[in-house]
Amino acid sequence: MERKVRTEEKVQELFHAHAAGEEGTDPEFMQILQRFIFGDVCCTGSLDNRMRELVTVTVLTVLSALPQLKAHVQACLNVGCTPVEIRETVYQCAPFIGFPKTLNGISAMNEVFLENGIHLPLPKQGTVSADTERYEKGLEIQEPIYGTEIKERYAYLPAEFGQAVPRFLTELGFGDFGARTGLDRKTRELLTVAMLAAMGDAELQVKSHVFGALKAGNTKEEVVCALVHACGYMGFPRLFNALNACRELLEQN
Repeated sequence: MERKVRTEEKVQELFHAHAAGEEGTDPEFMQILQRFIFGDVCCTGSLDNRMRELVTVTVLTVLSALPQLKAHVQACLNVGCTPVEIRETVYQCAPFIGFPKTLNGISAMNEVFLENGIHLPLPKQGTVSADTERYEKGLEIQEPIYGTEIKERYAYLPAEFGQAVPRFLTELGFGDFGARTGLDRKTRELLTVAMLAAMGDAELQVKSHVFGALKAGNTKEEVVCALVHACGYMGFPRLFNALNACRELLEQN
């Protein structure tokens, strides 16, 4: 199938619209963009439209690319992602990119939901009913995959911070967010890999979470597919940095 035809079919699937033609102020750029992302990358690898769009929403949230995020939230809905799945994808960015950027992503996402007649707020997905449960719930998820490495690594911090910083990570990252329902563990870990790659300067964390993604049931091909899919949005340098960071894991038999 010709690249132009593949692009048209994929754009129709995702956006229910035609691929870029000669209209607009920059038709050449839009054709290059769409034919690379939708004619090449989207046709390479095993991930389906739903997972690819969740990866895209993750990366665009990291980058605060809000107009594009809105377009791809709509694409998520068009290919069968549930509003809860999309919301959880955006929510789980918070421990990694901070609350302000995540709030911007939530605002853009909710605009699309309201335009589609989706009632807000969506059903709750939290599983932690009391503050005292946050650490235990988080540790149940964190320890089988990542062990106690973080706690040991930052034991050198002064005063109470040697215990507080690892505890905050467990409680917030794995208790408040990781323990939520709406996305399975395999999906959350794969999206986290794409998230960290898109952030840049997080190669240590990329390697750690590629390990976690593989342990959660993702294949090496799925990990690479998610990273390559993200390259049209985050750029090739961040793709290569992420691939180099996890090369050792990918080369293991």
